[in-house]
Amino acid sequence: MVEKDNIGELIKQKLKENGQSISWLAKQVNCDRCNLSKILNGDDINSKLLENISRVLKHNFFVYLHNKVKESIKK
Repeated sequence: MVEKDNIGELIKQKLKENGQSISWLAKQVNCDRCNLSKILNGDDINSKLLENISRVLKHNFFVYLHNKVKESIKK
Protein backbone atom coordinates (compact mmCIF):
# COMPACT_ATOMS: atom_id res chain seq x y z
CA MET A 1 0.00 0.00 0.00
CA VAL A 2 1.28 3.46 -0.86
CA GLU A 3 1.92 5.66 2.15
CA LYS A 4 -0.29 8.74 2.25
CA ASP A 5 -0.13 11.72 4.58
CA ASN A 6 -3.83 12.06 5.29
CA ILE A 7 -5.44 9.35 7.42
CA GLY A 8 -8.82 10.31 5.95
CA GLU A 9 -7.60 9.33 2.48
CA LEU A 10 -6.49 5.97 3.83
CA ILE A 11 -9.91 5.40 5.37
CA LYS A 12 -11.65 6.37 2.13
CA GLN A 13 -9.36 4.00 0.21
CA LYS A 14 -10.25 1.14 2.59
CA LEU A 15 -13.96 1.91 2.20
CA LYS A 16 -13.58 1.78 -1.57
CA GLU A 17 -11.69 -1.53 -1.39
CA ASN A 18 -14.51 -2.95 0.76
CA GLY A 19 -17.26 -1.56 -1.49
CA GLN A 20 -18.60 0.57 1.36
CA SER A 21 -19.60 4.22 1.47
CA ILE A 22 -19.00 7.11 3.84
CA SER A 23 -22.73 7.02 4.58
CA TRP A 24 -22.43 3.37 5.63
CA LEU A 25 -19.43 4.14 7.85
CA ALA A 26 -21.16 7.14 9.39
CA LYS A 27 -24.05 4.91 10.49
CA GLN A 28 -21.64 2.33 11.90
CA VAL A 29 -19.77 4.88 14.04
CA ASN A 30 -22.89 6.88 14.93
CA CYS A 31 -21.75 10.07 13.20
CA ASP A 32 -23.50 12.42 10.80
CA ARG A 33 -22.41 11.71 7.21
CA CYS A 34 -21.59 15.36 6.49
CA ASN A 35 -19.49 15.64 9.64
CA LEU A 36 -17.65 12.41 8.91
CA SER A 37 -16.97 13.55 5.36
CA LYS A 38 -15.51 16.84 6.65
CA ILE A 39 -13.34 14.94 9.13
CA LEU A 40 -12.03 12.55 6.47
CA ASN A 41 -11.23 15.48 4.18
CA GLY A 42 -9.49 17.41 6.94
CA ASP A 43 -6.13 17.09 8.66
CA ASP A 44 -7.27 16.01 12.13
CA ILE A 45 -9.23 13.07 13.50
CA ASN A 46 -10.29 12.32 17.05
CA SER A 47 -8.52 9.24 18.44
CA LYS A 48 -11.77 7.69 19.73
CA LEU A 49 -13.38 8.10 16.30
CA LEU A 50 -10.30 6.57 14.67
CA GLU A 51 -10.50 3.67 17.12
CA ASN A 52 -14.17 3.11 16.19
CA ILE A 53 -13.43 3.33 12.46
CA SER A 54 -10.54 0.88 12.86
CA ARG A 55 -12.81 -1.54 14.70
CA VAL A 56 -15.65 -1.27 12.15
CA LEU A 57 -13.34 -1.62 9.14
CA LYS A 58 -11.22 -4.26 10.90
CA HIS A 59 -8.07 -2.34 10.02
CA ASN A 60 -5.60 -0.66 12.40
CA PHE A 61 -5.21 2.89 11.06
CA PHE A 62 -3.07 3.81 14.07
CA VAL A 63 -0.17 1.95 12.44
CA TYR A 64 0.04 4.68 9.77
CA LEU A 65 0.09 7.40 12.41
CA HIS A 66 2.71 5.50 14.38
CA ASN A 67 4.95 5.19 11.31
CA LYS A 68 4.47 8.86 10.45
CA VAL A 69 5.52 9.95 13.95
CA LYS A 70 8.41 7.49 13.95
CA GLU A 71 9.73 8.94 10.67
CA SER A 72 9.39 12.53 11.92
CA ILE A 73 11.35 11.67 15.08
CA LYS A 74 14.20 10.27 13.00
CA LYS A 75 14.61 13.55 11.11
